[in-house]
Amino acid sequence: MAPAWTYADSAMNSHAQSSRKREPAGSSLGRVRDMPSCLRPREEMEKAGPRGVPDDALLAILLRSGVRGLSVVDVARSLLRDYGSLSALAQCSVDELAARRGVGRVKAQVLAAAMEIARRISEDTDPWRRQIREPSDVAAVLRSEVMFLDREHFWVLILDTKNRLKGRPERISAGLLDASLVHPREVFQEAIRRGAAAVMLAHNHPSGDPTPSAEDIATTRQLLEAGRIVDIRVLDHVILGKSPPRGTSEFFSMRENGVVTFS
Repeated sequence: MAPAWTYADSAMNSHAQSSRKREPAGSSLGRVRDMPSCLRPREEMEKAGPRGVPDDALLAILLRSGVRGLSVVDVARSLLRDYGSLSALAQCSVDELAARRGVGRVKAQVLAAAMEIARRISEDTDPWRRQIREPSDVAAVLRSEVMFLDREHFWVLILDTKNRLKGRPERISAGLLDASLVHPREVFQEAIRRGAAAVMLAHNHPSGDPTPSAEDIATTRQLLEAGRIVDIRVLDHVILGKSPPRGTSEFFSMRENGVVTFS
């Protein structure tokens, strides 16, 4: 088998916690130091922990201070009131946030940075956002899917510019792999809809032997050509075995084995 190779070479939660909502006060509470200690954001988090405080308190801790006539909690509550949720607030640009009274440029950057950190954590912990670096990653993603299949199934793994999955692999067909079952239209339709930068092709051989057939190779070449037409790179076609015979691999990479020339 060819030397180790990664797809990156060719491609050049947020923890969804349901937050408790605090009813907004009828009027400004003024400075944070004038509030009862149980309502001061930092003291509240010290007592209840990060998961035990409402959204406005978390925002207030990030904002740190208010402005004349508005406490930092007032500013946080006004943001949540106007945008409706942290998720909606996360869609705001730095410029939009900076224009808000009590926020300004520096605080807007802090909020944007916190939201981006949350987004990246979400991607890291989402199994359908993992990066596909090599054929073994494809096998890992689909291993549980193919374990008990008694027919061939064909999947498309839709990737972004960093070769990360853009959601769950798309199953295209079930049955013998041939050009009539795996049509380029079905293969690339969802990839185009999701704005794919590249795709990985994969299917299983229930026999356990992942060696490609002549039909596998012909179909791959057809899909490679279709990918060039719609400007979506096809990085590889990985064939997955099931309980492979002793001495054989559980998967076969057409790219690594040079069976088909990938651009």
